[in-house]
Amino acid sequence: MRRSQQIIAYESGIADSIDPLAGSYLVEYLTDEIEKGALDYIARIDEMGGALQSIERGYMQNEIQNAAYAAQQEIERKEQIVVGVNQFAVDEVLTLERLKVDPAIEVAARARLKELRESRDQGVVEQLLAKLVEAAKGTDNLMPLFIECVENDVTLGEICNTLRGVWGEYVAEGF
Repeated sequence: MRRSQQIIAYESGIADSIDPLAGSYLVEYLTDEIEKGALDYIARIDEMGGALQSIERGYMQNEIQNAAYAAQQEIERKEQIVVGVNQFAVDEVLTLERLKVDPAIEVAARARLKELRESRDQGVVEQLLAKLVEAAKGTDNLMPLFIECVENDVTLGEICNTLRGVWGEYVAEGF
């Protein structure tokens, strides 16, 4: 109970206002601030040529890294309280037991996949994957085709590999 109170008091920000839900002013103000910030951010991305261009230029990755670094700095300076991490920490040694997955689970999964592939209509699967390739090259909504693929026992791996074959796979530069 005490830990819950500490989290509410220090991490939620609920105590930053005397009565945050007493009227709509604070909620409306905060909502307007979030909206303004989001619209400014979207405008910056649009100026770069859109989301894809900003990703290709490394902007998105850089923003994520900068935000994570800033958040970590605030935690370390105790400007942002994280209960149990930089405030109200308890000195105790934790011994964690490593999860051991029974190898029989993998064997059973492989057997189920083999049985699925042997029992499904491979001609339908190949047609659907070919249809997916063509659709991915265009601008059509792919969701109905995804559903049709899954309903005909096309695996998630096969769908993803097909899309990777069309679109490639993003790899951040410098990593």
